[in-house]
Amino acid sequence: MAPRKPAKVLLGSTTLICLSAGLLALGCTGGGSASAAVAAAPASAASAHPVMKLSSLTGPVTPDEVNSFESYIKTLTPAGDNIGNQWAQGHSGEDTKAMGMVYEISGDQAILDRMIGYCDTVLSERDDLAAAPVGQHVLWTGDIGPAWPNNVTTDPIGTGGEQGDPVGHLANCARLILQTPAIWDKPVTGGDPHGYGASYLDRAKRFVAEADTSVDQHILSRLLDVSQGNRMYFASDSPYKGGQPVPWNQQMMFDYGFQNLAIAHQLLGDDPQRVTKYDGLVQTSVDWFFSQAHKYTDSAGKPAYKWMYAPSGGDIEDNDHGSLDTAGLYRAYLSGRYQITPAMMAPFANTFVDVMSTKAGHYAGRVDGTDGAGNSAPTSYVRSGWLLMTEFRPDAYQTLMKVDFPKGTTTADDQFSRALELKSRLAKAKG
Repeated sequence: MAPRKPAKVLLGSTTLICLSAGLLALGCTGGGSASAAVAAAPASAASAHPVMKLSSLTGPVTPDEVNSFESYIKTLTPAGDNIGNQWAQGHSGEDTKAMGMVYEISGDQAILDRMIGYCDTVLSERDDLAAAPVGQHVLWTGDIGPAWPNNVTTDPIGTGGEQGDPVGHLANCARLILQTPAIWDKPVTGGDPHGYGASYLDRAKRFVAEADTSVDQHILSRLLDVSQGNRMYFASDSPYKGGQPVPWNQQMMFDYGFQNLAIAHQLLGDDPQRVTKYDGLVQTSVDWFFSQAHKYTDSAGKPAYKWMYAPSGGDIEDNDHGSLDTAGLYRAYLSGRYQITPAMMAPFANTFVDVMSTKAGHYAGRVDGTDGAGNSAPTSYVRSGWLLMTEFRPDAYQTLMKVDFPKGTTTADDQFSRALELKSRLAKAKG
């Protein structure tokens, strides 16, 4: 697939560069049918990194596959700020998620250490912690807050759903450390350049504490209004979508943070009220989604879903943001915490396989099988959130994996990490 140039995307009052889609299945935070996501990362970015290679499409994850991922991430450099959503659906955000996923599969300490370094960086770049010009910007809230603005040239400087991902990175990394007690008392391999905690346990606790700070002092205190039964709406005075329900893909960003914070606090055993609060927010988001998704029988006689970009209705959900929706719901499903069953997930797979796969090499731009422009443009590849859904349509697994891995290689770590996740889970299911 020929790469295209990054496109400017209008996000409320914020214009940003969205390096989304392609085999790096990203999405612009604000999204919607009016925004245009790019269908491929620039070729120059891909060519700068070594190739990650699958040993096979089936069977357990192999040491060679893990080693190829480890070699790849050694060449990466974390973003210097969150301008353009670099720590949300941009490259550094997707890199961090991929590291967490592959560490959880492999237990490779070097991958966790690299993820910790990334989380050190994203925390150090928070507006209230970073020196100018990266930080110290007065936000729309009237303060220099614990947030990561994606554009500091607007007046006021807004925030939106992208705030969920940096919190999620910190909480996810902390969770992974807390689930590895053998390393708790050991010094972090990369040292402690920012003073966030010398041991792995100290670092995990600091990540959790700082993630809570962002939630307490920005996300739940100002950015979100959850007064309507825990459902997420943007605050009425927010310059971005003020008073409107949070679009589904952005709810998945917040859920990423809340879910991992709930698990981290449960592992720490330090704050059961926070566990209940965070789990309650995710559960409400999940329940709201499934109450809004229209379930129907597709042309193959299987249950499928059709849903909108946001709870308020409007545009049919597009391929790009739909990939983010399904990836977020899959993450919640894997946690086993939110009453999501395989039967609830299977219609997403049927939607992609039976409805959106309109012909060979053509995947519809919307979840109802129609095409548009921008985020709603059709693709010739399978975005990684949709690829994950093949767990629930094993008959389509090999076909769609071969679409994204015709030679078994990629330079997109979001795609590679999801492929390893699928391989691992399918191999375990077969025993």
